[in-house]
Amino acid sequence: VAPVDSGLWWIILLSAYGKITGDYALQERVDVQTGIRLGLNLCLSDGFDMFPTLLVTDGSCMIDRRMGIHGHPLEIQALFYSALRCAREMLIVNDETKNLVAAINNRLSALSFHIREYYWVDMRKINEIYRYNTEEYSTDAVNKFNIYPDQIPSWLVDWIPEEGGYLIGNLQPAHMDFRFFTLGNLWAIVSSLGTSKQNEGILNLIEARWDDLMGHMPLKICYPALEYEEWRIITGSDPKNTPWSYHNGGSWPTLLWQFTLACIKMGKPELAQKAVALAETRLSMDQWPEYYDTRR
Repeated sequence: VAPVDSGLWWIILLSAYGKITGDYALQERVDVQTGIRLGLNLCLSDGFDMFPTLLVTDGSCMIDRRMGIHGHPLEIQALFYSALRCAREMLIVNDETKNLVAAINNRLSALSFHIREYYWVDMRKINEIYRYNTEEYSTDAVNKFNIYPDQIPSWLVDWIPEEGGYLIGNLQPAHMDFRFFTLGNLWAIVSSLGTSKQNEGILNLIEARWDDLMGHMPLKICYPALEYEEWRIITGSDPKNTPWSYHNGGSWPTLLWQFTLACIKMGKPELAQKAVALAETRLSMDQWPEYYDTRR
């Protein structure tokens, strides 16, 4: 499976390197400019997909084993949006790149609207979905993705706080993945993919559901874990991704730096300090593990 996220991270980190060091010569090199253009042309090429989101297979991002994220996973969309913004700043505009820059601008506008409008879920949106009519086939359709209300999982209504919300994990016709994927939501804040109100709602949810998402070791890669028959069907009975292990609800301390960035941006550094203090109690003693297999 092609690691789609790595190409997007390359563009993002290339931009960050220039801003932090003041060394813009690297990104202006001919071979690097060519690399940026080739990567973007691949992402922006025409295909059968009708949405502004990037269509990928399962296992094409940090979650690199079967976890049912094929389609338009949030993590890829947040990185895609961020990479487009970074590339627009770094590309040297000339006759060769002006059409590419125009395509970037058009995609950024369509992508941000799509994610903010259709991926966001809070109590108001849940109540709206419960009232959806189905099989609507017109430009005036409210239920544009033909989502059936029975798709709303039983755990969600009691889990989502009144003053919070989040961006769902995936959206396709007749399918909403209501799992909370941490990296995608955090990077939506960092990259300004979400609105300021949505970004605040995401941190409110993390704070309200601290025990579920942070537990004894931050930070859950996704919540909740796939269990029982759902785990067997979706993961193919993957012994590494058993419930609350590895990518299936495991805890990944590496996500703390994205969480810290998001907290600083939203003016809540104390949340990041609380999470880091929690991690400090165990990481060194446990010999700096990559991840923890634990429900909490």
